[in-house]
Amino acid sequence: MAESGADGEPKREFVVPEKLIKSPMDMELWQMSECYYDLIGFISSMSVALQGTRNSQEVAIPPVVEKLMQALDRLEQLAIETPPIDQPARFGNVAFKSWFQKMQSESMQLVSDALPDTLKDAAKELCVYFVDCFGNPTRIDYGTGHELAFVMFLMCLFKTGAVERKDEVAVGLKLFQKYIILARKLQVTYRMEPAGSHGVWSLDDFQFVPFIWGSAQLAVNSPIEPAQFVEEKWITKYKKELIFVGCIDYIQQVKTGHFAEHSNQLWSISAVPQWSKICTGLIKMYQKEVLSKFPVIQHVYFGSILTLKTVKPGTMLPSPRLGMLPRQQQQRPAPPAVPPPPAFPGGDGM
Repeated sequence: MAESGADGEPKREFVVPEKLIKSPMDMELWQMSECYYDLIGFISSMSVALQGTRNSQEVAIPPVVEKLMQALDRLEQLAIETPPIDQPARFGNVAFKSWFQKMQSESMQLVSDALPDTLKDAAKELCVYFVDCFGNPTRIDYGTGHELAFVMFLMCLFKTGAVERKDEVAVGLKLFQKYIILARKLQVTYRMEPAGSHGVWSLDDFQFVPFIWGSAQLAVNSPIEPAQFVEEKWITKYKKELIFVGCIDYIQQVKTGHFAEHSNQLWSISAVPQWSKICTGLIKMYQKEVLSKFPVIQHVYFGSILTLKTVKPGTMLPSPRLGMLPRQQQQRPAPPAVPPPPAFPGGDGM
């Protein structure tokens, strides 16, 4: 499909995405789709870009990212204006349904306002992913499928050219982090249930991708060894600077008891000697535990940007090369340290 651009070029048509994975039989179609390969490529490319970064470092924030951060601030303000109500049930505060309705009613405008003029038509497609990333208003739960919706929303920004590959660090450190912090506030405020949790045997009740990008952040110039991330002094010191440690701090706040008991998978990760190996291992685990599960993927939306079109035969699944200095910290462009993701029709590569 052609991208809208100079006079004479056909205008790209955006659509309202739909759920297309209807049965477990469709999972093979998903795992051979352009969307699946692009997703792994995006996660890998972001992992490489975030190596050696710190959450508080100064980074150029493009206008689209700045406006989306303001949109998340607006949604947080809506949560402040929609406090939990007194109810007999301990979990699943029904005030979340009210917050969700308010978010839904404002989301199209928020997303449209953030996009450049040439991409306003894309709002109807991107908005579906945006609305889907904060939890389910019926079950009042949140899980890795909702997180995936936000990752796909970010992918759409790159694929349409709303943001460029040089903006990866800003997207990861600023926009994605702000989203995770809002998601945590919603989980705590409305006592949301974990969606499809495997309990102690899952990586985390609610999130997964922050552990991938957080371990990638530590693959270069890490101030801590993997065995140290469960130690209180390092959590206190680095919880605001390092994505991974921030995740551990949040778990410690919401769970009681010994870490090895309530977070066995994370505890076992601390025995892995290198952060780069942890990151690549977590990507494989994400493919197995999240992306290959029909109960998660049945809720994924596909449109003109993220498609179920089958990849060309022989296409290799992207994987990150970690442990080298990231390319983005110089003003001049450096050669990419990760194989470029598949070419995206109608937008800049990621």
